[in-house]
Amino acid sequence: MTTGESAAPGNGKTGPLPFDTSKPHQARVYDYLLGGKDNFATDRDAAQALLAVYPGAGYTAHANRSFLGRAVRYLTAEAGIRQFLDIGTGIPTAGNTHEVAQAIAPETRVVYVDYDPIVLAHARVLLDSHEAGATEYIDADLRDTDKILTRAAGLLDFTKPVAITMLAILHAIPDSDNPHAIVTKLLDAVPPGSYLAISHAASDLLDQETMRSFADSWNNRGQQHITWRTRDQVARFFAGTDLVEPGLVRVDEWHPVPGAVNAGKSNEWGAVGRKRGLANP
Repeated sequence: MTTGESAAPGNGKTGPLPFDTSKPHQARVYDYLLGGKDNFATDRDAAQALLAVYPGAGYTAHANRSFLGRAVRYLTAEAGIRQFLDIGTGIPTAGNTHEVAQAIAPETRVVYVDYDPIVLAHARVLLDSHEAGATEYIDADLRDTDKILTRAAGLLDFTKPVAITMLAILHAIPDSDNPHAIVTKLLDAVPPGSYLAISHAASDLLDQETMRSFADSWNNRGQQHITWRTRDQVARFFAGTDLVEPGLVRVDEWHPVPGAVNAGKSNEWGAVGRKRGLANP
């Protein structure tokens, strides 16, 4: 477990975010929208401002969390994955990746990656692994891809399939930092038969007035600026993979629980893709 080191992103332009409680942080706002308690007044104020311009923000947060559970269950139970690289972990809550995966396959290994100090403070929850499996936490910025891969290789075997999950994180990476190249580099490090799961804020699922209000409300407040992307732009992240049915859809529409009734519609695209080629035995 990494206990206090901070990562410098790969392009050298932007460092990891400081522990600043005067500005809302995406992970803490997300925690509040999920009903969590690991947030500050500024995060709650930002969340309420978002809800004022887009009442569906709370539903989207819950839909994204549910997508994580369904994707991990699919990857473990149906795809046979036993290794996960979960980047952009967020503040631990019920149904973390290792909990879902190890309930199906106790031997599963999971490496979590985040750089929020609050996530680091709760890393012990992420390390509470089944005795047959293992978990690790890396304190690093997504843009420091080399560090992530080097440290993750201490627990994961990159000669065997790995599921890389990046839920609600890539929209925090601006185009200037080339997020598509980051994803390509991660996929290049894992063998065919590996999987990629992504959810991403959608610029084409809201009307333009709501989008502008949403963007102004968050980007004028938050530590991170959010870059919403279209379905086609999100689809580019999956280059070199074959998408699992039903493809790239709203996160609440991906493998929905039979009989479940959605209370709304999310504004995030989500999909799971399998890296092309023959998997290693």
